[in-house]
Amino acid sequence: MSETAIACRSCGATDLLPVLSLGETPLANSLLSREKISEPEPRFPLDLVFCPACSLVQITESVPPADLFGDYLYFSSFSDTMLESASAIAEQMVRDRGLGFDSLVVEVASNDGYLLQYYAQAGVPVLGIEPAANIAAVAEAERGIPTLVEFFGEDLARRLVAQGKRADVIHANNVLAHVPDLNGVVEGFAQLLKPKGVVIVEAPYLVDFINGIEFDTIYHEHLCYFSLTALDRLFVRHGLTIVDVERLPIHGGSLRIFASPAEPIAGAATERSAHVLELLQQEADWGAGEFAVYAGFADSVRNVRSQLRSMLSELKAQGKSVSAYGASAKGSTLLNYCGIGAETLDFVVDRSTFKQGLYTPGTHLPILPPSHLLQTMPDYVLLLTWNFAEEILRQQSEYLDQGGRFIVPVPAPSVVGGSLETGSEGE
Repeated sequence: MSETAIACRSCGATDLLPVLSLGETPLANSLLSREKISEPEPRFPLDLVFCPACSLVQITESVPPADLFGDYLYFSSFSDTMLESASAIAEQMVRDRGLGFDSLVVEVASNDGYLLQYYAQAGVPVLGIEPAANIAAVAEAERGIPTLVEFFGEDLARRLVAQGKRADVIHANNVLAHVPDLNGVVEGFAQLLKPKGVVIVEAPYLVDFINGIEFDTIYHEHLCYFSLTALDRLFVRHGLTIVDVERLPIHGGSLRIFASPAEPIAGAATERSAHVLELLQQEADWGAGEFAVYAGFADSVRNVRSQLRSMLSELKAQGKSVSAYGASAKGSTLLNYCGIGAETLDFVVDRSTFKQGLYTPGTHLPILPPSHLLQTMPDYVLLLTWNFAEEILRQQSEYLDQGGRFIVPVPAPSVVGGSLETGSEGE
């Protein structure tokens, strides 16, 4: 990779520095029907770069959002962890901000209503904005969540304001990293918020991503990888102040930021919490603005690939059967980058009934229900959805009790459920 000529999605700088290339890969969530697996799959470069001007880490390619999200197969409600987190934050916001029948909570990329349902149950009016028509239909039909089938941005925010809609709370969970027009979306937040409103954004955290060598969370939907430093510079540009921040364990480590208009009341500036100031300083000390941190990450990624391929090769040489858990986007990146396919894995299981019966992109592995693990008892299962490891291992306790083993691929390949007969150090 050479220095890129594209502009930073946040600040517009053009001197972006190359960090890591994962090659050309298929779209991570483009699961295939049996009829489609014999057809050529579109592939796109998957290259990670760093902006020294504003510290934003991002990929170079922007696949049109309609190709990624027009018909989507990720339903948040299939994760107990996601539901528990959604219920807790909704309860907190209703209590702390005194939300009621005259309030409005908006969620951008509201998926199947997994979060807004808890506000609705508390009697708070809600509005979902979800570009995937198939998922929006589930939100409305099954949970009664009014949902606009659109992409959110400044134009939509201004239209809603013109209709008399202003939000007390805006949620944007795991969506800001997905949008090519960062500035348009954040300006939309600023336009749609009431003067004393708050936007709550959750996104995977760059520091955890780098420290945990979570390279498989790089895929074409995830355009950006945020530090608090990069988010702060982005939000300030649009008159929003990050007033508080939390670190969450979900998705391998996430940030939850709370941002409000910089001057909600005339003459009164919005103050940052001590948490914000402390984390900004911690990031500076860690090296969020230094390229050396990211160069070291790239070396670690290549080492993980070598270790995992070596481990699986030794298991297959011993005649062990190996399958996988989680037809996830991160799983697609890991399998395609590491060159792991049907020569190694027999099948993938996934809890989502919407994915079962389809095939994984690039590797064309059949996706089956989790019950298939007990029916076939593979010796090892590669845990592609390691970010929900605790939940999945709990659900698969019977498989483990019967001698099954899970391989957790990052930050270094390790085995849960039994002693590994092969070396795990790799090359």
